[in-house]
Amino acid sequence: MKTAKKMYQFCIDNNYGSGMTKNWAIKHFTLIEQALAADEDVLMCFIGLHNYRSATKHDSNYAYAITNKRIIIAQKRMIGQTFQTVDIDNLNDITMSTGMLMGIVTIDTIKEQFNVAVEKSQAMSINKSIHDVLFSIKQQKKSAENVKVQHTSAADEILKFKGLYDLGVITRAEFEKKKKELLSR
Repeated sequence: MKTAKKMYQFCIDNNYGSGMTKNWAIKHFTLIEQALAADEDVLMCFIGLHNYRSATKHDSNYAYAITNKRIIIAQKRMIGQTFQTVDIDNLNDITMSTGMLMGIVTIDTIKEQFNVAVEKSQAMSINKSIHDVLFSIKQQKKSAENVKVQHTSAADEILKFKGLYDLGVITRAEFEKKKKELLSR
């Protein structure tokens, strides 16, 4: 997802937040849209009451987006805006608790905690979706690291055999055969 309208529609389709008009939600998500890097995609988003302490003590509705790189938190106000990001690597934990009507999704980072209040049923599905997305990001990073290690190892092996060829220990045909074998891994 790259546009504010698609992020809003995702929230509506998945029941990931309520309590604000479409117009204001899109204004919040527009701040997120404008902040996205070219290689960054929103994988999951939701709307909730930011810094929730009680029904009367919170910072009103914010838009939240989890991208392949970070969590983005944004609110457009009549005058001004609030915008914050948390790098995925600076995330400690995401937890959830519920009361009679509300659920609280807590985003715990290295620097601070954010309590986001949503309806109880939404909290459970938002929490599950966040964990699924974060697990997916972690798996993709592991895969990328494994590919990098494999390429480095193949390159190192080729250099080793090139050195043996240069010393005359192996023939050009043996070197080419080994190089082809290593590159096909």
